[in-house]
Amino acid sequence: MRVFKNNLDKFHEAGIRPVAIGIDPPEVSRDLCRKAGYTFTFLSDPKAEAIRRYDLVHAGAGEKGEDIARPAEFLVDSSGTVRWVNLTENYWVRARAEQILEAAKTLR
Repeated sequence: MRVFKNNLDKFHEAGIRPVAIGIDPPEVSRDLCRKAGYTFTFLSDPKAEAIRRYDLVHAGAGEKGEDIARPAEFLVDSSGTVRWVNLTENYWVRARAEQILEAAKTLR
């Protein structure tokens, strides 16, 4: 998430609007955003409906063995078509800002 926070101006200049989706209830997401200083959109999906639609359930990977969202970054065009995806099994491994910006350039 820090990659978006730290590069928000660059993403906006490239026409990218970051949106995060997590399984936490809205109040937990709101507190996280406030504490971390995130100003981009956070969506709460406690029933994992959107997470399942994008096949992002990481079964049993939560602290107490609960299902969590698998780390991923998507570029979705204005028609809702997924144009680029970065998936990982490791929560700590995420796309770098340069990767996302380069992918966005090739989609124009």
